[in-house]
Amino acid sequence: MKVIADVCIIPIGVGVSLSPYVAACEKVFLEHGLKPQLHPNGTNLEGEWEEINAAIKACHQRLHQMGAPRISTTIRLGTRIDRDQSMADKITSVETKLKTR
Repeated sequence: MKVIADVCIIPIGVGVSLSPYVAACEKVFLEHGLKPQLHPNGTNLEGEWEEINAAIKACHQRLHQMGAPRISTTIRLGTRIDRDQSMADKITSVETKLKTR
């Protein structure tokens, strides 16, 4: 099943700068064949359910290897079966509606 996910992965106990950990997760997502869309509060991912979950698990493993003793992750998932829809499709739909105002 195809899924679009909004993921926020927060390592705890590593100080105030999280950018090295964010970069490490972005690399993990790319290594898993995903095309992550980074945003200020997390990353959007799209792909098959199993691929997304495997990439998030690998990200946790990588951050623990980097020394993060704890990790808190929030995941928001969206699926649909009536048609294929990408992240880009969703953005384009809203942008089109904004132009008609």
